Amino acid sequence: MQVILQQDVPSLGKKGELKEVASGYARNHLLPRGLVIEATPQRLREWKQRQEKAATISQQREEHARAQAEKLSQKELIIWMPAGEGGRLFGSVTAADIAQKLAEAGFSIDKKRIELTEQIKSIGSFTASVRLHPGVKADVTVKVEKET
Repeated sequence: MQVILQQDVPSLGKKGELKEVASGYARNHLLPRGLVIEATPQRLREWKQRQEKAATISQQREEHARAQAEKLSQKELIIWMPAGEGGRLFGSVTAADIAQKLAEAGFSIDKKRIELTEQIKSIGSFTASVRLHPGVKADVTVKVEKET
């Protein structure tokens, strides 16, 4: 029996997926609990339309992310931080600092999407990766300079 999942079901699948299950399992367990609906021809047409719409939206978001990644990879952020002798910073540059500088440059990026390969605790040039979409990353050059 074909069913469309209405909720995530462990060991079966995620919400919105079309699955083939034993009719007894569907009738006795899944349907009474409201976890699935039966895949009738009308519901299958609606499901296919939703899947196509979701794929279109995902493709548009990925194209937008790729365009944004192109712009970000050409960007060089300059962050001024107080530093001591030898170029050692008082503190460190965090993902939140980079997100703030990106916001000032016109990019609204959540700090959780910024990955630093190493802690930035000295003056110099570093690279930060920004995850824009699954499979789309951009590397941003972060230049840390001593505050005067």
